[in-house]
Amino acid sequence: MARRNISQSGGGEDEDVNVTPLLDIVFIMLIFFIVTSTFVKEPGVEVTRPFAESATERKAASIIVAISDKDEIWINKEQVPLEAVKTMVEQLRRENPKGTAVVQADAKSKTRLLVEVVNQIRSTGLTDVAVSTEDV
Repeated sequence: MARRNISQSGGGEDEDVNVTPLLDIVFIMLIFFIVTSTFVKEPGVEVTRPFAESATERKAASIIVAISDKDEIWINKEQVPLEAVKTMVEQLRRENPKGTAVVQADAKSKTRLLVEVVNQIRSTGLTDVAVSTEDV
């Protein structure tokens, strides 16, 4: 029988593991998840929405406008006057032209203000505007 001599190396350089391909894959996956993820946008104020029996669930909207119980209008955590709603929505539409809008009006807010806000949004050319309610 023939014997083999097995030599043990003392930790030479040929034992290193190349992690460059692993890092490439991790960065590609990170970029993929960032590009495909949707971010939750908050209007900037907590709203108590009115109840509705005819409420239907919708997909996430890209533009959220909130009207507080004190008749304050909030877009992207920023309080805006009624006259500035149109320009703010136009700026947000440039970011996402195919987006939709949702108005979250507090149950104690004035209906007239809600209608005026919806009119300001529709004047930008955005026809898909919904009013957020709670399901009964």
